[in-house]
Amino acid sequence: MTHAWRAKTALGSARARSLRMSEAMSTTLELRPSRPARISLSHRAPFGALDREHAARRALNIVVAAVGLVLAFPVMLLIAVLIKLTSRGPVLFTQTRVGLDRRSLSGAGGNTRRHTDLGGSPFTMYKFRTMRPADETNSAVWAQPEDDRVTTLGRVLRKLRLDELPQLFNVLKGDMNIVGPRPEQPTIFVYLREQIEGYQRRQRVRPGITGWAQINQGYDTSVDDVRRKVRYDLEYIRRQSALEDLRIMARTLPVMLLRRGAW
Repeated sequence: MTHAWRAKTALGSARARSLRMSEAMSTTLELRPSRPARISLSHRAPFGALDREHAARRALNIVVAAVGLVLAFPVMLLIAVLIKLTSRGPVLFTQTRVGLDRRSLSGAGGNTRRHTDLGGSPFTMYKFRTMRPADETNSAVWAQPEDDRVTTLGRVLRKLRLDELPQLFNVLKGDMNIVGPRPEQPTIFVYLREQIEGYQRRQRVRPGITGWAQINQGYDTSVDDVRRKVRYDLEYIRRQSALEDLRIMARTLPVMLLRRGAW
């Protein structure tokens, strides 16, 4: 009886110890649900529009545009009068162009092409009218040498590149800079984006009235012309600075006076 009682007590004690060990073990190995870790496959795009341009460069462009408008005002007034006297239609020609792409490349999510490859912010660009109104309004192609659509006065303005002077207002508005890649029409932009690798990278800076490509090459007449210009534009973007802008501005004057690459 005593032995049986001792055996029973020992068995109960072993069970108790076993239960306590089991409880301790279950407590140690218990996995409590925690907040799931968030894995982000893309960086969150910052709020607001992006502007990759240093303030000094932008200030330089504003000052040059303002001084240019003051100095060029008599010439612009004369051109406006001559346009009205020589052909019917408005003095200024306005057209939608593709401007600065302010979206963050690192903030793209989902369909990357949709987020980063749409071109840029459209804006209205001003020029002196150089074609007959009906032809210029419907123009979605490059002008050609000896183009019949160009007026007699317009041909002179194009040779001297004076038709670009109203774009000084675009610079003051913030749509353009004095120096930068030339802006293109949306329909042509879409076509060139598909034809030329890296074409949309030109939109990472403000478009310009003149640029490294403009002083090294004339008007575009084919995709090959644009392909060569894109190389110049991307080279400018890599080394852009206020000093570089001043150098290109200075080299633009001989291009205008000597009519290099113009027709």
